[in-house]
Amino acid sequence: MSVGSSSTIEVEWESFLPARAKGWRWRFGQRVKRLFDIVVSSILLVLLSPLLLLIGLLVWVTSGRPIFYRWEVLGERARPFVGYKFRTMVRDADALKAEILDQNEMTGPVFKIRNDPRVTPLGRFLRKYSLDELPQLWSVLRGDMSLVGPRPPSAAEFAEFEAWQRGKLAVIPGITCLWQVMGRSEISDFDEWARLDLEYIEGWSLWLDLVILVRTVPAVLRGRGAY
Repeated sequence: MSVGSSSTIEVEWESFLPARAKGWRWRFGQRVKRLFDIVVSSILLVLLSPLLLLIGLLVWVTSGRPIFYRWEVLGERARPFVGYKFRTMVRDADALKAEILDQNEMTGPVFKIRNDPRVTPLGRFLRKYSLDELPQLWSVLRGDMSLVGPRPPSAAEFAEFEAWQRGKLAVIPGITCLWQVMGRSEISDFDEWARLDLEYIEGWSLWLDLVILVRTVPAVLRGRGAY
């Protein structure tokens, strides 16, 4: 399994899955999960299309193009894919990142700061209520992501993971998971974030996915830990 252009990391993915993952119930449940993802993402993309168009227009009017941010990340078993978010930062945000690395509020390979100077005023609002992530429904429909699952990392972040943390990519990544409903960026220790993802994988069931989706709604409306 290749990660990036210069490094290769070997991972025994099966070792991160529970023993029951070899059984028919798990496989059947995963098929139901995929069907659910297709149906729900399709419906939401249609129903939310006016909102998506409005947000896209606001991004264009307030900060120009591009409207979308190309989100280059790793999916299930570290397979690269490109997702999209509404752009919430200035256009040269990636180039400016090096200047603020020392302000990182997360421990581990993930970079997050509460008052990121690269975020636009509109972007701050979109991030607070996770509206910038709505285009990820397209990734769900395509099968690169699920509605529920561990958040996908970039190749650079994954290269810095400890061996046990890599297990979060043993399943299809998702838009929301335990980390999102338990505080998001208020959980500043990446080890705890990774433990929650592995806990999700170990205890996965269709019921757990439903519980997380239901809990995501109030978490998003409160904007807790979102920045």
